[in-house]
Amino acid sequence: MRFYVIFFVGILFQLQLAAQSVYEQANKISKAVELINWYYVDSVDTENLVETAIESMLKELDPHSTYLNRDQVKKMSEPLEGNFEGIGVSFNILQDTILIINPIIGGPSEKLGILPGDRIVKVDGKNVAGIGITTENVFSLLRGEKGTRVSVTIFRKNEDELLDFTIIRDKIPIYSIDASYKVKDNIGYIKISRFAQTTIQEFDSAIIKLKKQGVQNLILDLTGNGGGLLEAAVQLADEFLENNKLIVYTEGLKSQREDRIATAEGNFEKGNVAIIIDEGSASASEIVAGAIQDWDRGVIIGRRSFGKGLVQRPLWLPDYSMLRLTVARYYTPSGRLIQKPYENGSEDYSMELINRYTNGEMMSTEGIHFPDSLKKQTLISKRTVYGGGGIMPDFFVAIDTSNYSDYYRDIVRKGLLNQFILTYLDDNRSNIENKYATFEDYKKNFTVDEKLFSKMVKFVEKEGLPKNDKDLAISEKQIKLLIKAYFARDLWGPSEFYEIVNESDTKFQKAIAILEDWENLAEFIIP
Repeated sequence: MRFYVIFFVGILFQLQLAAQSVYEQANKISKAVELINWYYVDSVDTENLVETAIESMLKELDPHSTYLNRDQVKKMSEPLEGNFEGIGVSFNILQDTILIINPIIGGPSEKLGILPGDRIVKVDGKNVAGIGITTENVFSLLRGEKGTRVSVTIFRKNEDELLDFTIIRDKIPIYSIDASYKVKDNIGYIKISRFAQTTIQEFDSAIIKLKKQGVQNLILDLTGNGGGLLEAAVQLADEFLENNKLIVYTEGLKSQREDRIATAEGNFEKGNVAIIIDEGSASASEIVAGAIQDWDRGVIIGRRSFGKGLVQRPLWLPDYSMLRLTVARYYTPSGRLIQKPYENGSEDYSMELINRYTNGEMMSTEGIHFPDSLKKQTLISKRTVYGGGGIMPDFFVAIDTSNYSDYYRDIVRKGLLNQFILTYLDDNRSNIENKYATFEDYKKNFTVDEKLFSKMVKFVEKEGLPKNDKDLAISEKQIKLLIKAYFARDLWGPSEFYEIVNESDTKFQKAIAILEDWENLAEFIIP
C-alpha cells in the first residue's frame, strides 16, 4: 500500500513540474511581448506580433497544425457548415462587370427572378461597373447576415431600362456533391468535392434517386477532395459497410484510442463499388477509401492519394481565433497509418507532390516503394496494402498528358478559355437554350464545330496568346470537349459538366470497365 501511495505522489509531482514549466514558458512569451511594446524604438502592432509568434510555434510541430484569425475562422467554417449567408448567385467578372452565371436554385435571387446573364451595375445605389471591382469586393458587398437587405440594379439584354431588385439575404447552401447521374445500364456516378455537415444527406438523396433509375453499382469519385469533417467521412463509409465493422480509429499520445464502428444499415451495403482517387484526395477521402479497401468492399482506382493521417482539433482562443491542433493520428481498419513523412521540414513536405511528377510516379508505379514495415493485409482477401504515404490504388491509372500542350495550359491557366465561354454564352445563351430544350438533347447533338472553335482561337489571340498550330493539333479535341462541358455547366449545372468531361477521363473509363467485368476479377476476393 505504501508503494502505491509513493508512486501516486510521484506522478502528481511530475505533473506539477510539467505544468509549472509550461506556465513559466508562457509567462516568458508574455513578458517578451510586454517589453517589446514598452521599449521598442518604433510603434508595434502587438496583435500581429502575437499571431506571428503563434504561427511560428505551430510550424515546429507538424504541417497541419495551424492558426486561424477571426476572419479566417469564418471563411473556413462556411464550406464545412454547408452554407453561407448572402444573395445566392454564382458570378464571374467579365469586362469589369459582375456577370451572373446562375442564381442558386431556391435562393433569394432566383426567387426574385434574377436570371443567368444579368449584369449587376449598382449595389445600394453605388456604381460597381467599370471600376476595377474584384471578387473579394463582390463578396463584401453581396454577402451579409440573413434577413438584411441589399439593393441591386441590373442590366439585362433586350430590356430598355435597368432593373432594380431589393434582395433579402438568406442562408445559401454549399453543396458537397458536384455530380450525380446514371452512367449506363446499372452503373451510377457520384462525385464528392468536400466532406461537410450536409454531405451524408446529399449522398442519401443522390443514391436513392440513382437506385430508382436502376443503379446497382457505383463509381464514387473522390479526386481532388482534400477532406473536411471526420464525422462526415465516417458517415459515408458507414453507407457501404455492414454493421459492427471498424471504419477508422484515432489515437494520440494524449488522446485515447477511439474506434468508429459501422452501424446497422447503410444505403449502399450491396452492389459493387469503384472509388476513384488521385494525389489531391486527402484526409477524409482517405478514410473512406481506406475503409472500403481494407474490408475488400470495393476497388480503388487512380493514383496514390495525398497521405494525410493526422487529426486536428479546433481549440478556441479568447478573441475567437482558433488553433487547429493535431491531437491524434488516424488508422484504417487494418491498422495502416496513411500520413506521409514530414520529419524533413515543411519545405520538403510541401514539395512532395511536385516530386511525384519529377520522379515519374504519375506515369508509372515503378518509382513507388513502401518499406516492409508498413505492410498490412486487407481483412477479407488478405491482399497486401501499405501505409505511410497515402492510399495506393488497386488499379493504377497514369495521368493522361496525350492532349496536353503549352497552348492548352495557357488558355486554361490564364482564364482565357473561361472568358471566351462567358462572352460567347452572353451573346448566344438564348439561341442554344432554344435549340436544345433538354440537356440530353444537348449532350447528344451539340458539337463544337470549326466555326465556333475558330472564334475561340481568334478570341484568345486577341487577348495576347498567339495561335500555335502544332499545339492545337495536340489539344484541339480536349479543348472542344471542355468548351462543350463548360457550356453545359453554365446552362445547366456542375453535374452536367462532369457528365460530358468524364467521357475523356481515363480513370472514369477504367472504373466502368472494372464494374462491367467485375465477375472476372480473380485477383480480388470481394464478398
